[in-house]
Amino acid sequence: MTFFSEAQGWLSPKIQFRLLPKKELQTGQSLDWASTGYDPTFHLKHRGAAPKGWYMVSLRITASVPRVTAKLYADYGEGIDEKQALQFSVKSGTLFKRVCLFQDRPVRLRLDPCQQPCEFTVEHLAFTKLTERRARALMQKKLQGRRNLGALSSLDSSPLLEQYNQCFDHNLSAITYAQWMSQVEAPTLDSSSLEAIYRKLANKPLISVLLTTYNTEPELLRQCIESVQGQRYPHWQLCIADDASSHEPVRELLREFAETDKRIRLVLREKNGHISQASNSALELVNGEFVALLDHDDLLAPHALLMMVKAINDAPEAQFFYSDEDKIDEHNQRSEPHFKSSWNRDLFYSHNYITHLAVIQTELVRRIGGFRAGVEGSQDYDLFLRAIGHLGNRQIVHVPHVLYHWRAINGSTALSASQKGYTSKAGLKALRDYFNSTNLEIEVTPHRLNNCYQVRWPLAEPSPLVSLIIPTRDGYELLKQCISSIRNKTRYSAFEILVINNQSQCPKTLAYFRELEQTGQARVVDFDDEFNFSAINNLGVAHARGQIVGLINNDIEVINPDWLDEMVRHASRPDVGCVGAKLFYPDGRIQHAGVVLGIGGVAGHAHKYFAGHHNGYHSRLSLVQNYSAVTAAALLVRKSVYLEVGGLEPLLKVAFNDVDFCLKVREAGYRNVWTPFAELYHHESVSRGFEDTPEKQARFSNEIRWMEKRWGEVLKSDPCYNPNLSLTHEDFSYNTEPALTPSP
Repeated sequence: MTFFSEAQGWLSPKIQFRLLPKKELQTGQSLDWASTGYDPTFHLKHRGAAPKGWYMVSLRITASVPRVTAKLYADYGEGIDEKQALQFSVKSGTLFKRVCLFQDRPVRLRLDPCQQPCEFTVEHLAFTKLTERRARALMQKKLQGRRNLGALSSLDSSPLLEQYNQCFDHNLSAITYAQWMSQVEAPTLDSSSLEAIYRKLANKPLISVLLTTYNTEPELLRQCIESVQGQRYPHWQLCIADDASSHEPVRELLREFAETDKRIRLVLREKNGHISQASNSALELVNGEFVALLDHDDLLAPHALLMMVKAINDAPEAQFFYSDEDKIDEHNQRSEPHFKSSWNRDLFYSHNYITHLAVIQTELVRRIGGFRAGVEGSQDYDLFLRAIGHLGNRQIVHVPHVLYHWRAINGSTALSASQKGYTSKAGLKALRDYFNSTNLEIEVTPHRLNNCYQVRWPLAEPSPLVSLIIPTRDGYELLKQCISSIRNKTRYSAFEILVINNQSQCPKTLAYFRELEQTGQARVVDFDDEFNFSAINNLGVAHARGQIVGLINNDIEVINPDWLDEMVRHASRPDVGCVGAKLFYPDGRIQHAGVVLGIGGVAGHAHKYFAGHHNGYHSRLSLVQNYSAVTAAALLVRKSVYLEVGGLEPLLKVAFNDVDFCLKVREAGYRNVWTPFAELYHHESVSRGFEDTPEKQARFSNEIRWMEKRWGEVLKSDPCYNPNLSLTHEDFSYNTEPALTPSP
């Protein structure tokens, strides 16, 4: 891959250089490169040597993980000095910039793009020459608020650079997965803790592990079976069905295990029937109260069944359990963990996020007919879909521990979903069959991402009226842009617009109000009091004629014409409460894609600042799903639900009123939904500004305390998130503190 430097004053106006892979790098499946270890290395080849001096280094990497830590080294002829490395904590898809100083002419530049196995593309790498004066100004700007500005201006460039570098080296929020495993996971899994868990189990059911094989690579199969034998929970049986393997060493290995371990039951099928029939053959061998599903080259973590049985004891009414997972290569190096949401119905309709490890009550599996032929490749998804139709939400339990290692090798869907294209078609059939059984007119279409789907919910006839409520105080340009984009770009036609006028004084705005009413484009309702977002919207809802109300900020601008149709379809579902949209900053970055409780103390926006084209953490930026809350900058809800929970809380005048409202809606028994198929621009902070006065900051602090008092522990555990993910950053990076210590 070739890049051009943006530096001026180099040996030529634009110096061409190339990324030369040197270590632990190979061609990727879904992105340009695949890191095969923990120290991948590029050399940057270019003509001549870069002049010494100040530079702005900018780097953008899109990766299969939410964040990578890249390092840039300059070799001045004496080799690489680790202490001189420049670190870049790069959020996937986001441009990262950092001032640097080349003390001399580097003879070689080296880039380590990440520190973990993953796939990635280096989309941008540039060196822009700076004057020392410009470099000092940029560093001082970065340090503003962290240091005394007067003291900074008196520093020489060297100590200023030292303090500037500390911003990056000390405040790197991300840790690699290898660091997470050693610093966070490992300390929670000591033998004494696991033994204590086992001793406290009141119910110790037999767990039957289902395993089907077909010409599996013998060494990987051996490791798979040994991972079951190495379980810290002893009450298991392994039920193996070989689907007529033609490779005799596979059958010999299976016979060897079955003959030496009575807990292993084996059936050697004489005719190949594919995975569903083979799975049913394994199911016939089951004696256990629960079945666990294991693929033939994957591994169970040693504590997998123990933690599942602990969950069974903790939730005796539940019948379906699933865990977090990661990937493992042929060298048994772990990578790409999937820290999952608790039961997330709409995310599950978008794709099979459950996958591994799944443990289901045997009686339920048999009652629904076991594994179904005709959906091979997505037979587990099909089984899960049919199972959830018999279960309440509380009977499906997420176990937030990495209990399963999915083998990522050539030909495996763990490496890339495109490896097995037939799985997407099988999953589509499974989902369509599931919805056909509900007798609802629901359309399911393929998503642009493999093994993902878009569910289009039915719309009542005639289409329900939507009342779009837009509060404003002056802001003529923003308001006109908002209303014009709604009226000119929205395909859904059954809507009315209510503008809530909060003491506007601008003559242009007042004239625009008259125009709106005279032309029938909108109704204008006056709110003659100090700004109170909750009270303003409550007034708007009281005047709304629609069955559905939409809370819309005056700085919203429509992007795609089907945004309202999409949101109305979800808001019309009887079990759904609030519906949120995908909001972009004007520069195309993500502003809102769902709200996560606990981030920053109360709540934060998921995937904030991600590149607009990014698919997000395990594709969550591109899939319909449930979130605990969504922003009221663009929120739809049935008017009856709004009134049922008492509307927005007037004591929360500015902040968190939408989070509080969504939590009340969830508490009333509804699910809140976020959809990426409703896209809008949000020109945030243009209309109200920042929290930059003592009065505003005091009000904000009071609203935080109100939320903490009202919701308490609810804010500390978001079921749509994961305790292993950060509560200080909005990028799905790993939690640097042990969030879950297994306890008896």
